[in-house]
Amino acid sequence: MTEFDTGLPSTRMVQNLIKEKKEVEIKLMSDDLVMGKVLWQDQHCICLVDHYDQSTLVWRQAIAYLKPKV
Repeated sequence: MTEFDTGLPSTRMVQNLIKEKKEVEIKLMSDDLVMGKVLWQDQHCICLVDHYDQSTLVWRQAIAYLKPKV
């Protein structure tokens, strides 16, 4: 198991999105699109919460891209 590297720019970017409570859009490799605020992240997953307070666990390997909503 690899250790979670908090020094990586991608990890820091997601941490800033968590801290600022910004809404994000995550496009999955399956072509699905999920939106919400990032609640937490670890080395394997990102947890999103939508406007219905529904949590969604997204495996990092399933992500095509993640971007903040404007």
